[in-house]
Amino acid sequence: MDTPLNTALTAVDSALRTLFAKPRASRVCPTVPAEATVLDEAHKVSAGALMRVNHVGEVCAQALYAAQALSTRDPVLRQQFLDASREEGDHLAWTHERLAELGARPSLLNPLWYAGAFGLGLLAGRLGDSVSLGFVMETERQVESHLASHLALLPENDHASRAIVAQMKDDEARHAADAAQSGAQELPLPVKALMRASAKVMTTTAHYI
Repeated sequence: MDTPLNTALTAVDSALRTLFAKPRASRVCPTVPAEATVLDEAHKVSAGALMRVNHVGEVCAQALYAAQALSTRDPVLRQQFLDASREEGDHLAWTHERLAELGARPSLLNPLWYAGAFGLGLLAGRLGDSVSLGFVMETERQVESHLASHLALLPENDHASRAIVAQMKDDEARHAADAAQSGAQELPLPVKALMRASAKVMTTTAHYI
């Protein structure tokens, strides 16, 4: 049974697991059958930087959903946030594993990204469920667009990374649709623009650090 106390404990557990434990997926990592990935060093570095950015996005997703689940008083909505968080946990595990395969490391600033995203999730949650859902909807739409851009940027023969990003993109689109169906409030244009600007700072920094 999901009570506020249980949800708070789940939020703490999520933070510790996200930042300090090796993530484990509940779904098998997406692959492209019969398409082996062979990359030279330059392409490995390029793909590694892009997948580090995607991994940071999943660190933030864990924080956002944990904070929003903690904020809502609606048990049905709380469960929806927790279910989405578990799917995002698959993304976290897949990107973490792919980083290791590429010889790349996660962002050194992950604790900062997590803390910032958790604060935004709490703020959105305190403004009410419809605003919180609107924040989810807009976040997932922007992430879907971001992932589409990465499909264009990843090396064409990096089939492993591309399969992961494609599945993530489909999942984010579904999360946005679920939020809309649950009563998400469309956010004002200035708020959307601020979210895009903040995401740009994060992704640009995570590309290198």
